[in-house]
Amino acid sequence: MFELFAYGDTGWGDEILRGLAITIQLAIVTLPVGLFLGFLVAFASMSKLRALRMVGFGYTTIMRGLPEILTLFVVYNGVGLLLNMAVRWWNPEADAIDFSPFAAGVVALGMVFGAFAAEVLRGAFNSLDTGQSEAGRAIGMTPTQVFRRIQLPQMWRFALPGLGNLWINMLKDTALVSIIALNDLMRMTKVAVGVTKQPFTFYLVACLIYWAMCVLSELVLARMERRANRGIRRV
Repeated sequence: MFELFAYGDTGWGDEILRGLAITIQLAIVTLPVGLFLGFLVAFASMSKLRALRMVGFGYTTIMRGLPEILTLFVVYNGVGLLLNMAVRWWNPEADAIDFSPFAAGVVALGMVFGAFAAEVLRGAFNSLDTGQSEAGRAIGMTPTQVFRRIQLPQMWRFALPGLGNLWINMLKDTALVSIIALNDLMRMTKVAVGVTKQPFTFYLVACLIYWAMCVLSELVLARMERRANRGIRRV
């Protein structure tokens, strides 16, 4: 069995590791995209403007109601189609543009992550004590300073457990990009299974790798939560 995971032409070890590297890169790139989108949607949902509130709630309702795989298909095919339409409108003689599966994965997973993160962040913001923000404004802080020094650190503490769960879910959802020909861990595992006819062995190894990534993430998140809650008295 160990020969199956050797390096070079005799095994699939190097292919599996390259797929793992792409999976990790995809998750790491998607995280800030999803967080940024989550903050925008959360603040839109809490805006005093009715139009922005409708946009925020509409986005979270639609994105949370769609299967992730359907979102991935729509982004991969729809964005590529729109790009080529725009290019042909600008220059009818231009060559067709291939929309990268990696970029499609980042956009699709980021949109899904952002929708769920927006609800987590909105709940965290609503949990804040308004008296502290009022005290900050009373001593002359600008709204930006109040947010950065008072609200954001506490929002982060309240939202971290929920965001941690979303990160782990997103880490597992990266397996979906294998269906759009991105050579991630899941796709390379499928290729190895097709060639070697050893499905149990390779899928078991893939399960162990995903499990190890999730366990490592949980350890890191637990440390982050302890740091975020330092100085907080437990009742």
